[in-house]
Amino acid sequence: MSIYSPAVPSTRDRYAIAVLLVFLKLGISSFGGPITHIGYFRREFVERRRWLDERTFSDLVGMCQFLPGPASSQVGFSIGLLKAGWRGGLAAWLGFTLPSVLLMLAFAAAAPDLGGRAGDGAVHGLKLVAVAVVAQAVWDMARKLCPDRRRAGIALLAGLATPYAQVLVIAVGALLGLAFCAVIAATSHEPQPEPLAQWRGSRKVSAVALALYLGLLAGLPVLGAAAGQGWRLFDAFYQSGALVFGGGHVVLPLLQQQTVAPGWVSPAAFLAGYGAAQAVPGPLFTFAAYLGWVSHAGPGHGSGAAIAVIGIFLPGLLLVVAALPWWQAMRERPRMAAALAGVNAAVVGLLAFALYSPVWTGAVRSPSDFAIAACGFVALVKWKAPPLAVVLFCTLAALRRTCCLSSCGEVKGLS
Repeated sequence: MSIYSPAVPSTRDRYAIAVLLVFLKLGISSFGGPITHIGYFRREFVERRRWLDERTFSDLVGMCQFLPGPASSQVGFSIGLLKAGWRGGLAAWLGFTLPSVLLMLAFAAAAPDLGGRAGDGAVHGLKLVAVAVVAQAVWDMARKLCPDRRRAGIALLAGLATPYAQVLVIAVGALLGLAFCAVIAATSHEPQPEPLAQWRGSRKVSAVALALYLGLLAGLPVLGAAAGQGWRLFDAFYQSGALVFGGGHVVLPLLQQQTVAPGWVSPAAFLAGYGAAQAVPGPLFTFAAYLGWVSHAGPGHGSGAAIAVIGIFLPGLLLVVAALPWWQAMRERPRMAAALAGVNAAVVGLLAFALYSPVWTGAVRSPSDFAIAACGFVALVKWKAPPLAVVLFCTLAALRRTCCLSSCGEVKGLS
């Protein structure tokens, strides 16, 4: 039988299957944030399997950190593209994302049954996890992205303006970066990586992907207003995925504005799901699966989760396809670097405001809550504790406090 018979998988098919299996393993075992995920990818694909050389991998990471969207998922999708074409890209995304999605859906399905002392204490502990994790994100990003007065000022203005229009804040951050950060970009001596030699995608495909990204960004609000709840839900998550710079925790304020503000998800359910997302492996953007499941705006639990997941990941993947053939030329332009510096500083302000509302205001109710969250923050920042350990600590501490308070109340009632 010929090796080209439909009964025998092609070389590209076998590569796609291999990509799927490797990323499934990573999706099950990759705890931590985007930077940790990228470390797993480097060890797996540069050192162990040698699918990429160091320069190509570095260039992929630089590009995905520049683009809006979930950086680690975009890097994984890019690796799949280079290894096995479109099938490989989709296999990489599916393998890395599916385990986390299933775990978040399991939590969403079980959440209504988490009643009583134990359930209340565990859910409150997850809210305190969110305080510690978001505080760490603000701390780390502020040190990295706002090291001077100009960018710190942009972050401060963004934080003050956040309650009014977050998308507008990001756009203004880019303009302020062009106006005030051009000198910073021009004097940067960061080494430029080599071009992506292995990418075979055409610039025509790149243009189609960019047109689709922009067309959905502009057209979905109109379609959502006319076509019903499912499209409105898809638009909400597409807007969040399309406009978030920095990925990971930075998507929190956008998702809060899109789901909690219109009343689709309660603030308590939002924070509980966000805390649970810290305990699962894989990309944090799978928090969307939980929100889609519990949202009142979706067509149903499973359908809402699927719409939310596809909506939040699709823009980032389209941008990868659009940017790959052009990335090297884009990042060498000083004006682009200046605009990006302003955007990154504005993102810090957005996240700092989200740390206060809804994260802090929805979780910290007493001095003991503050102590638990502070211990989690110190464990993350100073002791470099894994996020899963912080989840366990905060949850158990909040559960113990809830049970103690309940016991004290029962004793007083009997006396």
